[in-house]
Amino acid sequence: MHGAVIGRYERDEVKPSIEVAAAIADALEVSLDYLVGNTDLLLEKNVVNKIIDIQKLGQEDKAHVFAMLDAFLQSHKAKKVFAS
Repeated sequence: MHGAVIGRYERDEVKPSIEVAAAIADALEVSLDYLVGNTDLLLEKNVVNKIIDIQKLGQEDKAHVFAMLDAFLQSHKAKKVFAS
């Protein structure tokens, strides 16, 4: 992609196609929602990939993953409370 085209995107002179916007988001390793300003939550690509992998699991396996995650997060929050 040429710098002049990117400059036109940045100045809102033209809008990229959805395919181009998706490619830009992928290159920047951000979500398309983040790129277009629909969210200020910046998700790391490796986190998103793990979520996708979890979604592919069966219900029972998902329940186990979420139980472990919930226990870890609860422990982490408790440590932060006791540390302050």
